[in-house]
Amino acid sequence: MNFRSCLRLAALACLPLAGCAQFPALEGTIPPELEAAPFPDLVPIAPVLAKAKEGGVDPVATRAGLDDRVARLRARAARLRGPVLSRAERIRLERGLR
Repeated sequence: MNFRSCLRLAALACLPLAGCAQFPALEGTIPPELEAAPFPDLVPIAPVLAKAKEGGVDPVATRAGLDDRVARLRARAARLRGPVLSRAERIRLERGLR
Protein backbone atom coordinates (compact mmCIF):
# COMPACT_ATOMS: atom_id res chain seq x y z
CA MET A 1 0.00 0.00 0.00
CA ASN A 2 1.56 3.30 -1.07
CA PHE A 3 1.53 6.63 0.78
CA ARG A 4 -1.36 8.08 -1.23
CA SER A 5 -3.57 5.10 -0.51
CA CYS A 6 -2.80 5.35 3.21
CA LEU A 7 -3.54 9.07 3.17
CA ARG A 8 -6.86 8.53 1.41
CA LEU A 9 -7.79 5.77 3.84
CA ALA A 10 -6.93 7.99 6.83
CA ALA A 11 -8.99 10.87 5.42
CA LEU A 12 -11.89 8.52 4.76
CA ALA A 13 -11.67 7.16 8.31
CA CYS A 14 -11.79 10.72 9.74
CA LEU A 15 -14.78 11.75 7.64
CA PRO A 16 -17.45 10.27 9.97
CA LEU A 17 -16.06 12.38 12.83
CA ALA A 18 -17.52 15.46 11.15
CA GLY A 19 -21.00 14.09 11.90
CA CYS A 20 -20.33 14.05 15.65
CA ALA A 21 -20.73 17.80 16.11
CA GLN A 22 -22.92 19.26 18.86
CA PHE A 23 -25.66 21.38 17.32
CA PRO A 24 -26.56 24.63 19.07
CA ALA A 25 -30.00 25.00 20.62
CA LEU A 26 -32.00 27.07 18.14
CA GLU A 27 -35.35 26.94 19.90
CA GLY A 28 -36.37 30.30 21.32
CA THR A 29 -33.85 32.32 19.32
CA ILE A 30 -36.56 34.00 17.21
CA PRO A 31 -38.49 36.65 19.15
CA PRO A 32 -42.25 35.97 19.49
CA GLU A 33 -43.17 39.16 17.57
CA LEU A 34 -41.23 37.90 14.55
CA GLU A 35 -42.81 34.48 14.75
CA ALA A 36 -46.28 36.09 14.78
CA ALA A 37 -45.43 38.54 11.96
CA PRO A 38 -47.15 38.04 8.59
CA PHE A 39 -45.23 36.95 5.53
CA PRO A 40 -43.84 39.85 3.46
CA ASP A 41 -45.77 40.96 0.39
CA LEU A 42 -44.57 39.53 -2.90
CA VAL A 43 -43.41 42.13 -5.40
CA PRO A 44 -43.69 41.71 -9.18
CA ILE A 45 -40.26 41.02 -10.63
CA ALA A 46 -40.58 43.16 -13.80
CA PRO A 47 -40.27 46.58 -12.07
CA VAL A 48 -37.36 45.34 -9.98
CA LEU A 49 -35.51 44.12 -13.08
CA ALA A 50 -36.27 47.34 -14.98
CA LYS A 51 -34.86 49.42 -12.13
CA ALA A 52 -31.75 47.24 -11.99
CA LYS A 53 -31.16 47.61 -15.74
CA GLU A 54 -31.70 51.38 -15.72
CA GLY A 55 -28.95 51.99 -13.17
CA GLY A 56 -26.67 49.32 -14.57
CA VAL A 57 -23.14 49.44 -15.85
CA ASP A 58 -22.47 50.19 -19.51
CA PRO A 59 -20.57 47.12 -20.75
CA VAL A 60 -18.95 48.96 -23.68
CA ALA A 61 -17.54 51.70 -21.45
CA THR A 62 -16.46 49.16 -18.87
CA ARG A 63 -14.71 47.06 -21.50
CA ALA A 64 -12.91 50.12 -22.91
CA GLY A 65 -11.77 51.13 -19.44
CA LEU A 66 -10.55 47.62 -18.68
CA ASP A 67 -8.73 47.33 -22.01
CA ASP A 68 -6.97 50.64 -21.29
CA ARG A 69 -5.99 49.46 -17.81
CA VAL A 70 -4.71 46.13 -19.17
CA ALA A 71 -2.56 47.98 -21.73
CA ARG A 72 -1.11 50.25 -19.03
CA LEU A 73 -0.38 47.30 -16.73
CA ARG A 74 1.31 45.34 -19.53
CA ALA A 75 3.46 48.37 -20.40
CA ARG A 76 4.41 48.75 -16.75
CA ALA A 77 5.28 45.04 -16.51
CA ALA A 78 7.48 45.34 -19.61
CA ARG A 79 9.34 48.25 -18.03
CA LEU A 80 9.84 46.27 -14.82
CA ARG A 81 11.32 43.30 -16.70
CA GLY A 82 14.47 45.26 -17.49
CA PRO A 83 17.62 45.20 -15.39
CA VAL A 84 17.35 46.75 -11.95
CA LEU A 85 20.98 47.80 -11.74
CA SER A 86 22.98 49.61 -14.38
CA ARG A 87 26.19 48.03 -15.64
CA ALA A 88 28.33 50.32 -13.47
CA GLU A 89 26.26 49.55 -10.37
CA ARG A 90 26.46 45.82 -11.00
CA ILE A 91 30.27 45.95 -11.38
CA ARG A 92 30.56 47.99 -8.17
CA LEU A 93 28.34 45.52 -6.31
CA GLU A 94 30.35 42.53 -7.57
CA ARG A 95 33.59 44.20 -6.45
CA GLY A 96 32.10 44.84 -3.02
CA LEU A 97 31.10 41.19 -2.65
CA ARG A 98 34.61 39.87 -3.34
